[in-house]
Amino acid sequence: MKPKESTPVAILAFGAHPDDVEIGAGGILAKHAKAGRRTVICDLTEAELSSNGTVETRRGEARRAGEILGLADRINLGFPDRGLGSREQIEQMARVIRRFRPRVVLAPYPKDRHPDHVAAGQMVKEAVFDAGIRKLDLGGDLPAHRVERLYYYFINDIDRPHLIVDISEVYEQKEAAILAYRSQFLRKEGEVDTPLNRPQYLAMVRGRAQLWGQQIGADYAEGLAADRPPSVEWLA
Repeated sequence: MKPKESTPVAILAFGAHPDDVEIGAGGILAKHAKAGRRTVICDLTEAELSSNGTVETRRGEARRAGEILGLADRINLGFPDRGLGSREQIEQMARVIRRFRPRVVLAPYPKDRHPDHVAAGQMVKEAVFDAGIRKLDLGGDLPAHRVERLYYYFINDIDRPHLIVDISEVYEQKEAAILAYRSQFLRKEGEVDTPLNRPQYLAMVRGRAQLWGQQIGADYAEGLAADRPPSVEWLA
C-alpha cells in the first residue's frame, strides 16, 4: 500500500493526533479516494497523553480509520504529544511533503482550543514553504516540491470557510472512520469523561457538516479555510 517515494498523491493531510484529520476532513479524503485519487495522512504524534486509551490502541484505531477512508498510506512521525514546534520537526515534515509530492496539503486550522492543533497548523505552513525551496538541503536526495494549495480544516471550532466541499455521499464513511477511535469517542466504564466522548461532540461534528451542506444545497459538507484566496477562471 505504500507508494514509491517519487509517486505523487492528490492530498496529504497532516494532523497533530490520530483522529484530527478524520474529524475535520475525513469526508474530503474519502470522496477523493472513492474517485480514484491517492490520499495520505501524516499524524505528527501518537497522542500518548490522551486521557483514555493507549498508544497501541490508538495505532490500531488509526489503521482501521485509514482503511475506512481508503487511504493510500498513513504515517506517524512520533513527535511528542504537547511537544510540537521545533525546527527539526518542521524539516522532517518538509521531507514528508517532498516524498509524497502532493498537489494539496491539508492542516489543522490554527485557531483551536487545543494548542497542538494551533502548533500543527503553523508548522505545516512552514513545512510547505521549506519543501519548495530548491537550495534547501533536507536530506534524503528528495527534490524540492511546490504544493499547489494549502487548506485548513476545522476540528473543535467553526469559522467562515473559503471553500465548502459536498461530502453527502461519503458522510457515513467519515463518521465510521471517527468511530473507529472507540477509545476516544465511546466512553466505557472506568474511563475519564472528556469533551470527545460526550454525545454532544459527535452531534456537533454532524451538525456542522449539515450547516455547511445547507449553504450549498447538500446534505453534508466540510469547510476549508484557504491559505491564500483561491482563483477562478470565470464567474459564470
